[in-house]
Order: sequence, then structure tokens, then C-alpha cells
Amino acid sequence: MIARFRINLRLFVALCLPLSAATVKPESVGFSGERLVRIHEAMQRHIEAHDFSGAVTVVARRGQIAWFDAQGLMDIEANKPMPRDAIFRIFSMSKPITGAAILMLVEEGKVRLNDPVSKFIPDFKDAKVAILEDSPGDGPASGPVKFYTIPAAREITVQDLLTHVSGLASGGKASGLDVTSLLDMVGSRTLADLMPKFGPAPLDFQPGSRWSYSPLAGFDTLGRVVEVVSGMSYDQFLKERIFTPLGMKNTGFHPGDDRRSSVVTAYHRADGALTRTEHPNRLQSTTYFSGAGGLVSTAEDYAQFAQMLCARGQWNGARLLSPKTVDLMSSVFVADTVPGLSAGQSFGLSVRVVTDPIASGQRVSKGSFGWDGAYGTHFWVDPVEKVVGVMMIQTDNPDHVADRDFENAAMQAMVE
Repeated sequence: MIARFRINLRLFVALCLPLSAATVKPESVGFSGERLVRIHEAMQRHIEAHDFSGAVTVVARRGQIAWFDAQGLMDIEANKPMPRDAIFRIFSMSKPITGAAILMLVEEGKVRLNDPVSKFIPDFKDAKVAILEDSPGDGPASGPVKFYTIPAAREITVQDLLTHVSGLASGGKASGLDVTSLLDMVGSRTLADLMPKFGPAPLDFQPGSRWSYSPLAGFDTLGRVVEVVSGMSYDQFLKERIFTPLGMKNTGFHPGDDRRSSVVTAYHRADGALTRTEHPNRLQSTTYFSGAGGLVSTAEDYAQFAQMLCARGQWNGARLLSPKTVDLMSSVFVADTVPGLSAGQSFGLSVRVVTDPIASGQRVSKGSFGWDGAYGTHFWVDPVEKVVGVMMIQTDNPDHVADRDFENAAMQAMVE
């Protein structure tokens, strides 16, 4: 009797919960509505484990949203339920949007992937590479980092920045451009203000010799390239060329005073509990438009961007990119044989590309691509199955287990 009740309850949730929010019946695009409920169940397990306070999830296939769910809390202390239109700090999920902006300019013939960055920002001319000297210890007690520089074998290019092989502020100690230092620099400055600091900074390695993530400086530099080439501020370019055409009404570098109450509270998880994160809004600015991590968005908004990529460049009646350019964006530019990348996960132009789902441990098709944000946001595009998934949470130290659980729950619900 209990087992039958559980089955019936599950069927009730499958029939009622997602369909109240979905654009189409899941079955019309090859999903099982009953099985899609496992997304809710997977997220609920993480909420109950205090991995995050709440989540908004979207799954679409063949251009139709089949699942759109909000659960948990957007603010624990206020006991405020998570709404579907909650605004999240998407941090590094800003990078694929910056990648798309650059590729739009490539299509217009105004930027080439192999252009040296110095063509647009002279501060990057005559780059140097830092060579660390041997040190008996590590950390603050060891004193200042000792290094010398040698000329870079070549200039860094636009493609180097898009693929994280430039060596610009990629985790090394010599540049002085670690994330904390960069956040301290932002303030009320502009992208143009920081280029004289980024350009002369010693690179962490010879361009192209390895893959190492550039959290902020690399894609902020690309944002400045967009400004120089287009003659528009970066926020204006994104609004006019990407957000407005795609109907992304709640995406920008600042939520605005009228939507501030819709921004999800950020949390840090430790010892089975969640505590509020201090100063989570340092990249949200009305003057510094961080192409690396400054955007805020909603799950529904970001799904529009992902749907555009899945539809190979055209969405909401607007063509942003050609099919060939989206194919290029999701091609393997840096193979997993390059030092720094994980097995089965290669890198394209601003996105991770899954080249071997078995090796990478992911339930998606070969060729799927996407990226994550520092506070747990995640999206992927599966071009084989025409599936898009967007997961929005707001925890500053995610372990990405929820990413895999979300992918698994979505893909196992696909029955045709």
C-alpha cells in the first residue's frame, strides 16, 4: 500500500508539478514527465544535505522547455521561497556570453582569432613570461615571490584568451593579479582603467604551452576588445546585440534597484551547514563590466542564450551567429592531452567540450558543451539530442556533484 502510494504520488507530481511551469508536455519532445521529476528529487537531496539553499532548473529539447522548476529557499533567514524568476550571480557563466560577443565581431571581419591582443590594446605589446626562482618554502612566511622574466615566444592572441592558454593571470604568483587583488582593483573603475595593469603583467607560462584557467583578467580583456572594436561600452553592446534580441530582460552587470530583492542570497557550505557569504556582489558594477564574471541572470534568461547555441545561432527570431560559427565555438581547440585539462574534457572558444563522456564521467553526448559559475551555476548544450540544461544555485564553494546529478536526472528522462 505504501509502495503504491509512493508510485501514485510520484505520478501526481510528474503530471502536475512540471506541467504547471512547462511550455510543452515533456512527452511531446521525447521526455518522460514522470522521470523528469527526478530532477526535483535530486535537487531536494542536495538541499536537505545543506549543499545549497534552493535551485531553479530548466531543461529544454528541440527548442521547447519541458521542465522549469524552482524549489527550496532563496533566503534561509527570511524563509523566502525560491521563485522561478530569481536572479543569480552567474560569475563565470558570463564567459560564454563574452565568447559569443567576440565571435559576432569575428563574423563581421572586425576581429580575427589569431589577432594579437596588442592590436586592440597596446598595453599587451612586448609580453614577458615569469620564471619563478627556487624557494625553500611557500606561502606568506616565505616572503615575496622571487622571479625573473624572459620575452614571450609570441604575443598572446584573442584565441589564447578564449581558450585559457594565454598565461594571463592564470593562477601563478608573479603577475600579482590573483582573484583577490583583481576584486580589490575593480571598485568604480572601468575595463579601460585596468588594461595598463593587465598588459604589462608577467605571464604565468609561454602562450599556448598549457591550459590554465584565467578567472578574471583574460575575459575582462576580451570585454575591452569588444569595447575598442565596437565603439560601445561592453554593457551596451551585450544589451543591444545579445540580451534584447534574445529576450533576456533580467540579465546585466547590475540587477537594478527595482530587482535587488530578487537576487538570491549567497551561502557558504561547511560542516553540514550554510552561512551567508560575505561581500558576494563585488563584481556587480555600473562602471566595471566584467566579461569574465560580472553578469547576473535568471535561469529562464540564460536558457534563451543556451537555446540560441543549441539552435546553431538563431533564436527568438534573431540570428546572432551563423551555424558554422557555433560549430567553431564548440570545436576542440585545446585537447585533453594538453597539460592542465581533465580526461574527456577539452576546451573550445569559451566553453568546455565533452570529447569522451565515459572518461569525463558525464551523462551527456559526445560534443556537448557548456560551462559553470563560481557560485554553482551550470549549463550545458547537447547538440546531438538537442537538449539544453540550466541549473542555478548560489553556493560559493560547490563541489559540482549536483551538476552531474542534474545532467543524469535530465538525460535519463529522455525516452525517445
